[in-house]
Amino acid sequence: MRATHPLLIGLTCLALAACGLTETATSAATIAAAKAKEAEQAKKQLELVQQQLDAVKQQQEAQLKAAEKATE
Repeated sequence: MRATHPLLIGLTCLALAACGLTETATSAATIAAAKAKEAEQAKKQLELVQQQLDAVKQQQEAQLKAAEKATE
């Protein structure tokens, strides 16, 4: 029984260490998922701002054309 005692302690330590690694990996995965979601939201926001800028540009071009026609 004494020969297996150090082996049992070693296996217990290994199991506890694995739990810590699993928790760390889970935390890292959660953080990565949150960062990916933030990046996706930022991308959508950027696309929305670009659409708004394009709309303003089109309005300005239409106003410029109208002004040019009015001065002819």
